[in-house]
Order: sequence, then C-alpha cells, then structure tokens
Amino acid sequence: MLTASGIAKSYGPRQLFSDVTLELSAGRRVALLGGNGTGKTTLIEILVGLEEPDEGKITKPRDMKLGYLPQDLVDTTTGTVIEEVIAGAGELADLAHRLHHLETQMQSQDSSVDQDAVLAEYGEVQGHFSAMGGYALEADARKVLAGLGFSDSDADRPVREMSGGWRMRVALARLLLAKPDVLILDEPTNHLDVDSVAWLEQHLANWAAALLFVSHDRDFIDTVADRVVELAEGTALEFVGGFAEFVVAREERLQRIEAAASRQAREVAKVEQFIDRFRYKATKAKQVQSRIKTLQKLELIKPPDRKQLIAKFAFPEPPRSSRVVAEFHDATVGYDDIPVVSNVSFAVERGQTIALVGPNGAGKTTLLRLILGELQATVGTAGLGTNVSIATFHQHQADELDVDKTVIEVFSGGIIPGKRNLRTVLGSFGFPGDAADRHVRDLSGGERTRLALARTMIEPVNLLVLDEPTNHLDLPSCDVLEDALTAYPGTVLLVTHDRHLIRNVADALIDVRGGHATWHTGVPDAVLTPADPGRLGSKPRNGSKTTDPRAERRRETARSRQATNDLRKRVKKLERDSEIADAKAAELAEQLADPEIYAKHDDVHRLAAAHEKAIKLAESLLAQWHAAAEELESNDSSEPTSS
Repeated sequence: MLTASGIAKSYGPRQLFSDVTLELSAGRRVALLGGNGTGKTTLIEILVGLEEPDEGKITKPRDMKLGYLPQDLVDTTTGTVIEEVIAGAGELADLAHRLHHLETQMQSQDSSVDQDAVLAEYGEVQGHFSAMGGYALEADARKVLAGLGFSDSDADRPVREMSGGWRMRVALARLLLAKPDVLILDEPTNHLDVDSVAWLEQHLANWAAALLFVSHDRDFIDTVADRVVELAEGTALEFVGGFAEFVVAREERLQRIEAAASRQAREVAKVEQFIDRFRYKATKAKQVQSRIKTLQKLELIKPPDRKQLIAKFAFPEPPRSSRVVAEFHDATVGYDDIPVVSNVSFAVERGQTIALVGPNGAGKTTLLRLILGELQATVGTAGLGTNVSIATFHQHQADELDVDKTVIEVFSGGIIPGKRNLRTVLGSFGFPGDAADRHVRDLSGGERTRLALARTMIEPVNLLVLDEPTNHLDLPSCDVLEDALTAYPGTVLLVTHDRHLIRNVADALIDVRGGHATWHTGVPDAVLTPADPGRLGSKPRNGSKTTDPRAERRRETARSRQATNDLRKRVKKLERDSEIADAKAAELAEQLADPEIYAKHDDVHRLAAAHEKAIKLAESLLAQWHAAAEELESNDSSEPTSS
C-alpha cells in the first residue's frame, strides 16, 4: 500500500495543490483527473519519489514494488523487444538469466568447472523457476506484446530501431508483465490504436494490484477505474465509481456547495442590511457591533469555479469544394512495390467528418498520404476533387511551436487581417484575456497542443486532416476540440484513438487493417471496441463476450449520442440552408425594388413568383430549424454533464 498524507506543492508564488491525501491499496484502480496545469504529473512524480513535496509525507512498505510509465520516456534500452519486456519480470528474469548461464557451464569442456555442483544448482534454480511459472514467462510476454499491437516478428527487433511511440509500448508491456504492487501510468493510451486501447482496458479492469492512471479517454476511465480523484480547487477530491458516476457525484457536490453558498449569501445580506439600517442608532449600537464582529469572523463559502472551456466557434466560410472531396477506385498504395493498403474504393463527400481507425502500422498514415497526394496509387486511381484546400495537424506539431513567442504571436502569424478579432477566436480555444500574452515556453504540453490545433483550424480551408489531435489534451480541451469540429464548416479526416470524440463528431469510419480499408457508414461500436479482444492476445472476460454493465451502458450512451450528433448536424445544415434562402429572398426583393424592372411585364411576374417561393422556403426552413434546435436543446439538457 502507498499512502500520501497532506501533500502540498508550490512553484514560486503559484501553489499547485495542498492537503492532498491519497491511498493506493491492492485492487484499487484510481483515475487521476484535472485540467492542464493543475499538477497531475507533479503529484505522480511525488508519489514515485522523483519530486519532494513542500508539505506532507509518502508512506510505503520497504519491499513494495512500484512501476511507473511517464509521458516522456528516457530511453536506456539496448536489447530486443522480447528481452526488454522479460527483463521487467524481476526475480523471474534473474532466474531465467541464471539458468541460461548454468546451461552454458554444463555444456562447457572446461575441466575447472565442477559439473556436479553446477548440476545441483541447476536443479535447485530450475525447481524455483518452474514453481514461479517461469516457463510461461516468454509466452506471457508475447501475449502482452500482441495485445499492444506487436507482431511475432517485432519481438526480436532491437528496441532502438523503433519509433518513440513503439518504445513507449515496450515500456508499458514490461510493466504489465512485471506486475508491480503499485502501477502508475501517465496517459498510457496516447500511443495506442483503438484495438490496443480496447485490449489494455480489459487487461487493467482485472488488475489485482493497486493502479493509478491519468487519461483523457472517458471510455477507458469508465471501464478501468473504480474511483476517480480530481485535482481541482487546489486539492484532491475523491469520488467512488467510474467516469459516469464521477460526473453525477461531482455535479451533486457542486449543487450542494452552491446551495449552501447561496443560503449564506442571503443571510449575510440580511445582516448587512440590519447594520446599514441601524448603524447610527444609539439604541441598536450593541446589536450592530455584534453583527459586525460576526461577519468579520464568518468564513464565507466559496462556490467552486465552474468555468470551463466553453466555446462559441465562428469559423470563416472556406472556399466551396466540389461535392466529392476525395475519391478512390480499386486503389492500391505502398512503398517499393510492396502494397500496404489494397483495393480501396470509397468517396469522401463535402462536409463529412471521417475517422480513420485500426491498428498502428496497418496503413492509416499511408492512406492519408495517398489522399493528400503525397503518394501515388500503384494500381487503380485516387485523387482529390476540385478546389480542395488543405490544412494538416500531426502528432508532434505542438513541439514545433516557437517557444520565444507569445500565444497571440504564434496564433496570428501568417493570418491575413480581416473582420475576425483573433483574440476572440483564441479565447474560444481556451486562451482568454491575458492568457493570450503568455509565452509558449510557459504552456503545458496540453496547452501547446490546443494552440497548435487552433492555429491549424483557423485557416480558411475546406479539408482538415488531423492526426491524433487529443494526445496530451485534458478533458475540457477535448471538449473544445469536439465543439470546434462540430462547428467546422468543411470536411474533416480524423485519426484518433479517442472513441468518445469519434462517436460525437464522425459521420463514418474507415477501418484500416489487414491490407484493406473498409468503409462503415455511421460509427459502429463493434469497430471501436472489438467484441473479441482475445484475437489481440487476451481472453475475453468471463470466457465470452463481456457482460460488464458499464460496457453496456457505454454502448447505450453511444447510440444516444450518435442520434444527438445526427440531430446536431441536421440543425447545422438547416441553419445554413435557411441563411442561403434568406439571402436569395433578399436578392430577389432588391431586384423587385428596381423601378426599371416594371417596364418588363413578364420579368415582374417571374421575379414576384420567385420571390414568393423564396420567402415560403425561408419560412419553412426557419420553422424546421427552430423545431430541430428545440429538440436538440431538450436532448442536451437530458444528458449528464461531461467533463
């Protein structure tokens, strides 16, 4: 068990948190939530011993094994993938190494080696190794690697040859095989695809030891966590249950505090009214002084700050592209005549948001490069429509920002001045007021990602290509991105493992796996959360399809949100159509106001008929928009508040 008591931490005049108490015991799975900059990573570093608290203490047994996966990995690996993962098994790995050494000695022709002693030790070590399940060690390691997306051939590759994302997976696999007493993971899903996230959440949902993790993935939190700790208001607030229970419990708590603060404010107002009324009346002087002292001693209830990154987006209308933005006919693409994705046939239409999902390495990036024209189809045809303008966001774009510039300087650089107030737009992305004048070097990783996204999305283009935009974002920032994508008037191609975001913004999925790209209209939950993660190296819980009530609740919520999302898109379309109809009616009215038109009798009748038709269409569309907007508002108010 690891216990934190009364932990406080400050940097200069800024206090991150104080009086934080946390208990990590066997079987407890805790999700640590909080906005960017609230101190989640700092608290984790204090728990694992990398930082010292200003106040409080950490208590843990001497023999406790602690495993930690940071967001940024310090690379010290030299062996192969399988060697690195097995090395995490601690004593078992040491025994395996000793057995290998003894086997070498037994085969030695060196006469100085006491073969009897070697044979005796080998029998003793082998018995101990077998009793601890050592002969299943490599099989277990390969099972974990398969679950995290590695192929059998990857196991023998040197870790140094792999990208940073795959090295993070190796480190995670090592920790999972080691099974420490306390496992702490900082954004473990950042470098995973949807298949691996589904496998990992099932694996951790059955984790028998203590677990603390940071994540922005609502589905992942809801499946894995049995309690949530939120860093807010300068301290840690604990809620029992998964993410859905956390949202409800937090809202109830906020309402109780706000009600108490409101009652107190009314009482204070009454006392102040009494003081003001009788302040100069001698007969009431004693009562007045008593009430003044009472107010001075009173500890006012401060309602929690509900301020969220609530945005009202007004993107510039992009140039109109052709109806078909990208189209493929039996296209095959690859490298050096080796196909990666074959027989691709589908069309992306104007205004659609399409999510690309599938295992890492299956060809999602290759398919994007084909769409963008960076690669040519080796077989078949692939191409963009006419008048398609593109802006792209990639995973490491936030790292390329100029740290010596301010937020507003980075955001406004290269944008042609127009009618838009850039500070107002920047505020929509969570940088209001003075926050726009902060230097980029002072921003957290999530804030830099949000700034890079804002800079990408403000360009007046009609095709956005976003590659893993939610990495390092906190939950409110993910909500900002969701709102921005919903409001965006163009076409979007989105690569992400965030299933909540996909459900809420995507019109269709492209599932890239096994050398093929399969189009799915809508967002089938079976594609996002495979029903049989056993194919990835793990057995389904209960030996069959999961009956976890939280998983079923997620599926029901997904269906409900998909319906709401369809309605939101309909409202958006009706609003645009209504504006177009109004503009057409106004244009016809302006023509009818021209005196010269009345010299042409036929033209007058034609314009008058067209004007009347345009007015009726505008009125009909406006009525439909009002009805749909009211239905949407009703749906939104009936859903639980999301964080």
